[in-house]
Amino acid sequence: MSMAQIDTVTAPLVIRFSPNEEKVVARAFSHPRGLVYFDLFWHLSTPDEAVHLIRGKLQGEGPWRVADARIRILGCAATDPHLQEQYLPWQAYLEQNPDRYPPEEQIRKIARRLGCRPGSRDR
Repeated sequence: MSMAQIDTVTAPLVIRFSPNEEKVVARAFSHPRGLVYFDLFWHLSTPDEAVHLIRGKLQGEGPWRVADARIRILGCAATDPHLQEQYLPWQAYLEQNPDRYPPEEQIRKIARRLGCRPGSRDR
């Protein structure tokens, strides 16, 4: 079974909790109890404030589902105009501060420390 692993997606993701609540997030990783996601600007905060667990079985190949939440990759401004207000400051920050955001291996290490199991290609 070839499944797109959410752990390998570095593009911004959208989590839809309900029809009225959608949130752009920086990263998401599979976890034994569900899905862990990192808020935008998570690295400027502490994990207990900026990293969250959604309990349930992670399903799908993108889009994904866990409990009542739906997770997908953020679309362009024409597709997701209502989410650009959340995303644009994050995009600008990353462009202006490329050396202030942790490299991929460090992000994966943090995810493992939080109990996540990033894809099998990861050591």
